[in-house]
Amino acid sequence: MKKNNYQINFVSLLLACCLFASLAGCKISYSFTGASISPEIKTISVQYFPNRSRGVVNPSLSQDFTDALKDRFKAQTSLELINGIGDVNFEGEITNYSTQPMAITGTERAALTRFTISIMVKYSNIIDPEGNFDATFSRYEDFESSIDFSSVEADLVKKILNQITEDVFNRAFVNW
Repeated sequence: MKKNNYQINFVSLLLACCLFASLAGCKISYSFTGASISPEIKTISVQYFPNRSRGVVNPSLSQDFTDALKDRFKAQTSLELINGIGDVNFEGEITNYSTQPMAITGTERAALTRFTISIMVKYSNIIDPEGNFDATFSRYEDFESSIDFSSVEADLVKKILNQITEDVFNRAFVNW
């Protein structure tokens, strides 16, 4: 009886080792973000996004967006963020930062105001150039017209930049 237990344990151990050895050669890339990044891509770079929008001026927007994009990649990838040009590179400019009245009431006053930010992004991937793109990402938030824009601006900017950085990330790394 003892001989059979040893044989079963030995066979189980042998099967487990074979299974482990066969999986050791496999490279499985899984991410909770849904990103599919080639294992050859090691570095990422984000250039400064100058603000070339007309109208309302937000002096910190360029740095805020650039930092938000870097933070998104640091949080959701294991790529090394470098200065200069990485295996994948992001560059572009802020093209729109504006407010406009929406939902005109019977008194010809706007009940809502729409705040919009648009950013042109050029994505370059030296490992897989077929994935390169030039695209404009635009998001907006509406707020009550009775509220002073300067009192909600910081929160709206943060919310919109979060949405745009998610859109850029998804376009570059999540093949939807």
